[in-house]
Amino acid sequence: TYDACEVHPGPHLNMIVGANGTGKSSIVCAICLGLGGKPSFIGRADKVGLFVKQGCLKGVVEIELSKTPDNIIITREIQVVNNTSAWFINGKPTTLKAVEEQIAALNIQVDNLCQFLPQDKVGEFAKLSKIELLEATEKSIGPPEMYQFHCELKNFREKERELEVNMYIIERASSDCRETSMIKINMRSYNLCRDKTNSLEKMRQRVERYKQDVERYHECKRHLDLIEMLERKRPWVEYENVRQQIEEVKQRRDRAKEELKNLKEMQSPVTKKIQEAEVCFKSLDMKIRDKAAEIKEVSQKCKQKQDALEMKDKQIEEIHQALRMKKDEEMDRQSKIHDTHKMIEDWKLELSTMAACEDLQPETNAVNNELKKLQEERANIDSDISDLTAEKMNQEREKKRLIDRLGQLNNIINMKEENLKRRFQDTHTALMWLRKNKDKFKKKVFEPMMLEINMKDNRHAKYVENHISTSDMRAFVFESQEDMEMFLMRDHQKLRVNAVCAPAESCAESLPSRPIEALQQYGFFSYLRELFDAPHPVMSYLCSQYRVHDVPVGTEKTRDMIERVIEETKLRQIYTSEEKYIIKVSAYTNLTLSTNTALRVPQFLTSSVDTDERRQLENQQQDINNVLKSLDMRLTVLFEKQKHLESRDNLLRQQKKELLERGNRRRQLESKISLKHDSLRQLEQDAIDLEKESQQANVKIKEINIQKAGLVTELMHLIKNCVSQNILKADLVLQSTTVAAEKNKLESDYKAASVQLAAAE
Repeated sequence: TYDACEVHPGPHLNMIVGANGTGKSSIVCAICLGLGGKPSFIGRADKVGLFVKQGCLKGVVEIELSKTPDNIIITREIQVVNNTSAWFINGKPTTLKAVEEQIAALNIQVDNLCQFLPQDKVGEFAKLSKIELLEATEKSIGPPEMYQFHCELKNFREKERELEVNMYIIERASSDCRETSMIKINMRSYNLCRDKTNSLEKMRQRVERYKQDVERYHECKRHLDLIEMLERKRPWVEYENVRQQIEEVKQRRDRAKEELKNLKEMQSPVTKKIQEAEVCFKSLDMKIRDKAAEIKEVSQKCKQKQDALEMKDKQIEEIHQALRMKKDEEMDRQSKIHDTHKMIEDWKLELSTMAACEDLQPETNAVNNELKKLQEERANIDSDISDLTAEKMNQEREKKRLIDRLGQLNNIINMKEENLKRRFQDTHTALMWLRKNKDKFKKKVFEPMMLEINMKDNRHAKYVENHISTSDMRAFVFESQEDMEMFLMRDHQKLRVNAVCAPAESCAESLPSRPIEALQQYGFFSYLRELFDAPHPVMSYLCSQYRVHDVPVGTEKTRDMIERVIEETKLRQIYTSEEKYIIKVSAYTNLTLSTNTALRVPQFLTSSVDTDERRQLENQQQDINNVLKSLDMRLTVLFEKQKHLESRDNLLRQQKKELLERGNRRRQLESKISLKHDSLRQLEQDAIDLEKESQQANVKIKEINIQKAGLVTELMHLIKNCVSQNILKADLVLQSTTVAAEKNKLESDYKAASVQLAAAE
């Protein structure tokens, strides 16, 4: 049924459901053969090669078994040609015996019908005796030793019986020696009789099972004989049935022939009537088409006459429109003449009142001189504005550079805060609370030291971090003991934070025990305090607690001569390039003891901010803001002056324009009056005779109305003709409809009769 199939059983009951031939038994066979079972266990074939799909040379069964600690996978490859099998466990070749051992260890018994019951073995399972069922059940569901114990128990019972007989013999022998041989003989007879009785009982059980098989066999034989007799009788019964059917069919055929003949005789008159109706319908249809053509021709002539009448109406409307345009043109001409007369009178009045042209040159020169001074002053202001604007742009560029640099420094601070948040969440939460509640404290509170300490050189961060404890790195620094207690007792009591208090007397300026110059011969280059910057109270705490002002930092040179350094300097703590040394003197032996540890990689101070640079940048930014404010004020004053000068410039230019216009006005008026007189004469010459134009229009309209009357008369005759033709056409259509209805009825009857005739045929 299929080439390959993979089955994944689940817990509890698994059912494989399908129609016959879909391959359910193939899965059962695969389970048996894959677990070392023999073909005889299944009862379908005697060779494993016969279980491979037809046409294939090889078949494979792979079964995965649950086992602690690891599952095992058993694979069996079956060759059809030589009927052999190859076995594999977890992909490695093995033998059948090894596979059987693995299967037996899991108590899998494919040869036990109580554990594995193929379809073809159900009958054999039903024939098992009670003793065999008990033994199979013990093997199937009991522990491995149960069946063994049962066998031993039966053996012990046999031995017990023998011992009882022997004891009986011994007892009798002690009383009567002559009867001993007879008792032994009776004992052997008794054992033989018992064995024969057991065999007889088993044979009787077997005979009872065989009786059922014999009865089923005889019953099957009777059924087969009955089937053979019925098979011999079947052809005669079939023949008699078919002969009767033929007789019935012949009678129905004769009746159908008579019915067909009657139908054909009834069909002939209907056909003749349909043909006559068809001829009449075609004749009427031809007459209707002719009338329709005549009506169409008359309708076209009516349309032409109507179009001609509309054209005449349009011509009359055009004549009226032309007359109205003439009237409008004459009225417009009269209005223009009146307006022209009024304009000439106004200009003459203005000309008569205008005095002789006085000398305006001195006043014009004064205005020109003032305009020249104004332009020079505006040029100076524009130059000042340009210079100030350029300076402002330079300052803004410098301001942007400072803001960018401060942003970079703030980014470093943000990185340090993120590092604090990632490593010490509670400390970061407390820091956020502190920034929002600084006003609650009497004195300044400093943030965790890892944020306050800024390395001058990030390469030296490892010395400071290895010297200061991690708990102090994340500790807040207070200047007041009261503030520190209030901070620790605030609402955030569940947070794990550290806090320290700076000493009342400042230690930030404490001097080292000796100057660094005295230690440079040993490779020391600085004390820890000089490697970083911190607020004064933080530095005071570090000097007091960790003595950062007196712990020198050395180089590889210091490491190379470390024994000499310890002996000569008597220092208590020193740093080389990669190590930290702590020196102690024993109070009992007065011996010098030193311990060295490798420096840890820095985690908190590698991203430091130069506070001096940041403070300098902020001061520069404030200075630039002040300069920009001053420049804005100066530019505002200059813009106000520029606006005032522009206003004064516009006023002087307006005065100059008015002076020039006063000198040219008289000449302009005289020229305009002359031109208007010429225009007036032309308008008076272009007069229109409206009475004459009206008479000509009436004559044209009268001629057109006469033509319209002739067209209306012709149109009336055509309409009457069209109406009479339509009446005739309607009469023909009614006749055609009647004939068509009759024809359709005949055709419907003919069609029904034709269907009946076809069915009869």
